[in-house]
Amino acid sequence: MANYKKPRFKDAAFKRYLSVVLGTLLLVSLLVVSLGTNATPGSSGLDEGLSESVVNIQSFREKLNLPKENDFSIRLEKQNRLPPRNIDLYPRLAKDHITIVLYVHNRPQYLRVVVNSLSKVVGISETLLIVSHDGYFEEMNKIVEGIKFCRLKQIFAPYSPHVFTDSFPGVSSKDCQEKDDAGKKHCVGNPDQYGNHRSPNIVSLKHHWWWMMNTVWDGLKETRGHDGHILFIEEDHFIYPNAYRNLQLLVSLKPNKCPDCYAANLAPCDVNLRGEGWNSLVAERMGNVGYAFNRTVWRKIHGKAKEFCFFDDYNWDITMWATVYPSFGSPVYTLRGPRTSAVHFGKCGLHQGQGKTNACIDNESVNVQVDDTDKVANIRPEWDVKVYQNQPGYKAGFKGWGGWGDNRDHRLCLNFAQMYH
Repeated sequence: MANYKKPRFKDAAFKRYLSVVLGTLLLVSLLVVSLGTNATPGSSGLDEGLSESVVNIQSFREKLNLPKENDFSIRLEKQNRLPPRNIDLYPRLAKDHITIVLYVHNRPQYLRVVVNSLSKVVGISETLLIVSHDGYFEEMNKIVEGIKFCRLKQIFAPYSPHVFTDSFPGVSSKDCQEKDDAGKKHCVGNPDQYGNHRSPNIVSLKHHWWWMMNTVWDGLKETRGHDGHILFIEEDHFIYPNAYRNLQLLVSLKPNKCPDCYAANLAPCDVNLRGEGWNSLVAERMGNVGYAFNRTVWRKIHGKAKEFCFFDDYNWDITMWATVYPSFGSPVYTLRGPRTSAVHFGKCGLHQGQGKTNACIDNESVNVQVDDTDKVANIRPEWDVKVYQNQPGYKAGFKGWGGWGDNRDHRLCLNFAQMYH
């Protein structure tokens, strides 16, 4: 038996030695090939910073039929890849923080009010504030750059009509206007259901919201791995000091108190109401003032991109109420408190009020009453939930207000849904 084991031991040792030698040679060969094919050091897939973003943007632009960018839009995309501001002041975010996204257009008087209200929100320094701009406006940018009360990131919609002055998505000389007959005028465009051609200043509302949602959830390094809730507010939403703490409570209570609720809201769906003042929580149809939802809900919304992009209404919220939410197959409830934590104060249209001569608010201030109870969390975990059913509002079957009939807008909208996938 000894004579049998000895040669077998030698044979095994030789095989192990041979495998080591071959493995080493293979690794050396791979290293040589790698050095020969990498043009610059540090450009491998391990780099998750700027180079990765550049590659991603270049790859999706090649695959999708996005409008040809100009120098301005390219600069905006580079700005979007910059790291957040104020990291030196707020080096750590709270573990359970809820990111806040403020989407703005060009109403600086409104923005100053909103920023001032946010500066007084309890807990704002614990989180990240993302400001999404519909294009670039210098005064709006300066206001946002002055924010020092939290970590801040700015993003700019690079395909905003405001960035393209002589081509789609902006206005080109060949575009049809108002109720032009494309055949007779030899112009470009498709009318909406009421016979009107697109207005870039109007369609930018829906484009910006959809681009922002896709970018925040799936594009930004800071949020694309975030599965929790994100709060969305607009430049004409006054935020109460207790809003953030109340939202944290609503998010924590929602799984048990209202497991069928898709979101949490800071304000009633009816923007004219301030709440019931009950000692109970409220479940109702999802509103458009201070709404927060998680990635699971975003995936459901993203899955309805076709419904969103082809519905003939330039309003993103009406599109959601009339076609996207109904397609989920069950009522889309949101959970909120019995007293509002946010107020819609706008009294002007989206693209009005930019200048001092046509300001939408008097003396750049609003008269919002903030009581002592609005300065601290006023939601109680032991409260029951009152459910509103069959509320009035836009529902399935509404055909839309139009303004969104151009095939080019439909394609751009669909491209936004695909650009990070």
